[in-house]
Amino acid sequence: MTVVSVSMPEELVERIDAFADEHGYTGRSEVVRDASRSLLGEFEDKRLENRDLMAVVTVIFDYETTSVEERMMGLRHDYEGLVAANFHSHVGSHYCMELFVLEGRLEPISTFVGKIRATQDTLSVDYSVMPVDEFGPAVPSE
Repeated sequence: MTVVSVSMPEELVERIDAFADEHGYTGRSEVVRDASRSLLGEFEDKRLENRDLMAVVTVIFDYETTSVEERMMGLRHDYEGLVAANFHSHVGSHYCMELFVLEGRLEPISTFVGKIRATQDTLSVDYSVMPVDEFGPAVPSE
């Protein structure tokens, strides 16, 4: 097996080690391999290819980390054809939440989410993707 060296904050290493202990993994390498397989498989769902999709992406970050907010603004502008809506809110006394509603195809949505995940100093990135055609035809109200 190839050995890969990865840099990460000490807090994340501690969380990985605790997760490994709590969930019966043999060590952090097994956790990282499992997480990598999961991440790589997320957007390989054949059911989502060649379909119109809607995605909701939520990002949490410390409000004092202006570089994250600047990055979110830059992505919003770079992907203006994909971003259908954007909402910014303050959460508690130290955090911000950025919410993006995306409409488009799998590849640009995947790229957008990847760029957000790659943004340094985000605390949480969560998203959901669903095909728009699963909503069915509109039912007229009576």
